[in-house]
Amino acid sequence: MSQAKERPILFNGPMVRALLDGRKTVTRRPIKPSMRGFDVSFELHQQDDGSWRPMHTFDESCMDDQGTEHPIICPYGQIGDRLWVRETWHCDHFEVQRGPYLKPADLDIAEAREDGTLVYAADGLTPYEAEQPVWKPSIHMPRWASRILLEITNVRVERLQDISKQQALAEGVRLYTDHAECGDWYHVEGIETYSSDPRKSFELLWESTGGDWAGNPWVWVVEFKRIEP
Repeated sequence: MSQAKERPILFNGPMVRALLDGRKTVTRRPIKPSMRGFDVSFELHQQDDGSWRPMHTFDESCMDDQGTEHPIICPYGQIGDRLWVRETWHCDHFEVQRGPYLKPADLDIAEAREDGTLVYAADGLTPYEAEQPVWKPSIHMPRWASRILLEITNVRVERLQDISKQQALAEGVRLYTDHAECGDWYHVEGIETYSSDPRKSFELLWESTGGDWAGNPWVWVVEFKRIEP
């Protein structure tokens, strides 16, 4: 059995809150064109080693010059691997401020989170902070600052629009069901945000991050459970 690996994964503020609340136990990520050539008509079948082999209908874009077809490895890992979450953050320690974000020898992580030295944008500001800190992008979060660790429980491939209501809820979507007189939609300044239907709420969430719902792309479906860091 291969040894479990750790990889970083980015989540925005609402999804971090969903993780902390226990509402989010799965994430969908598009299969990038570089992973599948330019062919959009293929299916992936999982092999015994956990990799996925493309089965083409008319294209050989995932084959090498000798006609050998190569498996596609899920970039987020396999069952048993771990994902440490990167989120928007700030650490008010002079050594961290200078970069390159190495953990200072005198920084106690638990104490830093308690006293507000290490804060996360998804939580909002602590009451005693007069000004908002200069947030550091999630892509720059080092491993030591991460507070959420996930263990992969399942990996599969499917079309985006095949998501079920149960899976949409497991994605951590929020629903709008409080005011029936407003219909299925809740509008903020004319922008559709949440729906009373979980699948529609997920569609809106996907599109809000620049995703292409109408194109119905192939996606990695990565299920996980939260564990102690």
